[in-house]
Amino acid sequence: MLDIAEELHRWVEQGREFAVATVVAVGGSAPRQPGAALAVDSDGTAIGSVSGGCVEGAVYELCQQALEDGETVVERFGYSDEDAFAVGLTCGGVIDILVTPVRGGVFPAALAAAVSGEAAALARIVDGPTDLRGRALLVHPDGTYEGGLGGHPELDRTAAGEALAMLDAGRTGTVEIGEDGSRCGQPLTLLVESSVPAPRMIVFGAIDFASALVRVGKFLGYHVTVCDARPVFATPARFPEADEIVVDWPHRYLESTEVDGRTVLCVLTHDAKFDVPLLEAALKLPVAYVGAMGSRRTHEDRNKRLREVGVSDLELARLRSPIGLDLGARTPEETALSIAAEIVANRRGGSGTSLTGAHTPIHHDGPRAPDGRIGSVA
Repeated sequence: MLDIAEELHRWVEQGREFAVATVVAVGGSAPRQPGAALAVDSDGTAIGSVSGGCVEGAVYELCQQALEDGETVVERFGYSDEDAFAVGLTCGGVIDILVTPVRGGVFPAALAAAVSGEAAALARIVDGPTDLRGRALLVHPDGTYEGGLGGHPELDRTAAGEALAMLDAGRTGTVEIGEDGSRCGQPLTLLVESSVPAPRMIVFGAIDFASALVRVGKFLGYHVTVCDARPVFATPARFPEADEIVVDWPHRYLESTEVDGRTVLCVLTHDAKFDVPLLEAALKLPVAYVGAMGSRRTHEDRNKRLREVGVSDLELARLRSPIGLDLGARTPEETALSIAAEIVANRRGGSGTSLTGAHTPIHHDGPRAPDGRIGSVA
């Protein structure tokens, strides 16, 4: 439900009652992943989506029912070969959806944290004893938590620990723990939704291609920084959509700023005096993606220079150069799309090949939920 936090936070401030349907597990090919949500208020207004349209009508009715009776339910939707008109997923997948009325508790605090960009994890029981289903815990980065899951006294502490581990990794998915908080005994399943600040995209080189990439990066949800040592080019007027513009030598800025495992670095300067010291530093960092623009001749010369300053073959193997996928791109906008496509493929484990005629999975989001039960999804 944190994917529609801004709208739901507004509903809370307006005092509107509502119910939320949240995807808790998927099997096979499904259009939305765990954490995707649809909410319906007491006036019948709906926001969000759990299936891209396949089962929205049925889920809408479940939300209305939850508002009437105050009950939390988990419903499974899948494809039916026997009845082509049955409510299900036309893509052939299976999704489990938690539907719960939202009336106070830790939900307002969780929504407020998500809207303000604070890191927090919302853990909810989605499979277990009926009287515990839907109960929630809000976990903060320092390990403290609000709310309670009920049941055994150790349950909250164990759940908070699991949620904190997922928050540290920025993951949303399900985990199983014992009903008494142990690793054994009667299991129950938690859906943990992590709310973390937007991942960073740092674009080095204030050129026309960078301007287009900034726009695409913002569209993909990145916090975008443009860095260039030349103040005449690195200006707000040239990059109005950037979150941050830094005038500094690229390698010096990279050494002084914070990055993490979700950060993507796009080097568009294709100038050795900038590229070599920058990439020498970048390829040693635990970031998600490092790409560098340039012709194949530039690429070979740059690799030679990097080896001369001590960059290993293993580190060079991380470099995406020439940057982007082969789309035949020519304009800055097309090139930005090519770079963004490579970043998404790298993040999701895609091959970058055409889906037409292929037999590879359409979605690459980790292990699927086993049939017949709510499973763990990364």
